[in-house]
Amino acid sequence: MKIELLFITPEAEKLIESAGRTSYLSFDKQGKDSEKRFVRMLIKRGHTSVLEHAYATFRISEISRALTHQLVRHRFCSITQQSQRYIDEKSFHYIEPSSIKKNSEAHALFIGLMEKIRGAYIELKNLGIKKEDARFVLPNAIESQLVLTANLREWRHIIELRGDLAAQWEIRRMAIKILNILKQKVPTVFEDFEIIKEKNIIQQINLE
Repeated sequence: MKIELLFITPEAEKLIESAGRTSYLSFDKQGKDSEKRFVRMLIKRGHTSVLEHAYATFRISEISRALTHQLVRHRFCSITQQSQRYIDEKSFHYIEPSSIKKNSEAHALFIGLMEKIRGAYIELKNLGIKKEDARFVLPNAIESQLVLTANLREWRHIIELRGDLAAQWEIRRMAIKILNILKQKVPTVFEDFEIIKEKNIIQQINLE
């Protein structure tokens, strides 16, 4: 899995403060590090709509279609995904869950099936079937990539939901990687999220 930050709103926390102070007409209170106090106040009071003024865009690659099917359910995102309609997938790569890989019998079954699917896809193409129809045999395991843009409020929602222990392992790994980046770029917005390395999960903490 590869996560690449393509863009983030410059001085995002200062922008959030400037936008939020419009509600209070308290621009005179802006100063050194005042944006940190202001962002903390917004999150504590649940006024997270102000976080929507800042955005982050990531390229997420070497992931399965099973993961991307989950991501596209987040309706407040802009997503551009690798197309199976226009790309020839005869040399496709795939993601194998560790639970399958570490079981020799399951692993052999999985690998065998992937190669049968590859063979069927190629044969369909040889029979004159267009890529847009041959793709119907492709599995959820097939590797894909996408570019995803969301505002910081939505990223908080994605990280909270997808970093939870109940989330699927692959998308949870993605959430952790993205959180690590966002904690560097906009630390105050995400300081109440903590990565529990022993459990490979994310949890929210009370900063009071």
